[in-house]
Amino acid sequence: MRALLSGLGRLAWRIGKPTIVIGLFLAVWEAAPRLGLVDEVFLPPFSTVVQAGLELVRNGQMWDNVSTSVTRSLIGFGIALITAIPVGVAIAWYKPIAEFLNPVLELFRNTAALALLPVFILILGIGETSKIALVVYAGFFPILLNTISGVRTVDPLLIKSAVSLGFSPLRLFQKVILPAAVPSIFTGIRMAASGSILVLIAAEMFGARAGLGYLITAAQQNFQIPDMYAGIVAIALVGLAYNGVLVAIERRLSRWRAH
Repeated sequence: MRALLSGLGRLAWRIGKPTIVIGLFLAVWEAAPRLGLVDEVFLPPFSTVVQAGLELVRNGQMWDNVSTSVTRSLIGFGIALITAIPVGVAIAWYKPIAEFLNPVLELFRNTAALALLPVFILILGIGETSKIALVVYAGFFPILLNTISGVRTVDPLLIKSAVSLGFSPLRLFQKVILPAAVPSIFTGIRMAASGSILVLIAAEMFGARAGLGYLITAAQQNFQIPDMYAGIVAIALVGLAYNGVLVAIERRLSRWRAH
C-alpha cells in the first residue's frame, strides 16, 4: 500500500510540476501588464490574448492558418524522414558511401536553412514548393546525423552475436541494428520536428498568404497585437502536439525493442 501511494505521489508530482511552472508563467504574464510593469499595448494580458485567439477560432482564421502550416510541415517532415533514415543507415554501414557523401554533407549541414531561404524562393518561387523544400532541408540533417550516430554506436558484441547465430544482413538490420538505434534516431526526429516548424514559420513571414507565420506578420503590421500573441501561442501548442505524438511513438517502439 505504501509503495502504491509513493508511486501515485511521484506520478502526481511529475504531472503537477510542469503544470505549476506553466501556471506561474501565465500568472506573471497576466499580472505584469495589469500592474503597469510592461506596456499593455505591446504585451496584453494573457486573458486578452485568449479572447483574441477564441475570436480567431470562431471566425475560422485560426483553423485556416494552423491547417496550412501543419500540412506544409507534415509534408516536408515526412519527406525528410523517409529520405534521411535510409541515407543515414547507408553512410553508417557502408564506408565507401560515407567517403563519397561526407564532403557534400559537411558543406550543407553547416549552412543554416534560413540562410538559403532566398535561394529556395528564387529557384522554386514563393509558392508551396519552396516552403516545403525548406522544411525538408531543415529536417533532413538532424535525422541523418542522429541515424548515423545511432547505427555506429550499436554494441559490437550484439552484432557479433547475431552474426554467429547466422543472421542474414537484412535480419541483422531488422532485429539488432534498427532497434538499438531507435533512441538516437528519435532524438533526431524530435529535433527535426521542432526545427522544421520554426523554419516554416519564418518562411511564411515572407511571401505567404496563409499560415501561422503569415498570421503573426499580418497581425503585427495591422497592430493587432493580441492576435499576434494568439498566433505565437498556437505555434507553441502545435509544437507540443508534435512532440507528444513523437514521444508516444518512441515509447511504443522502445517497448517493442525491449521484448
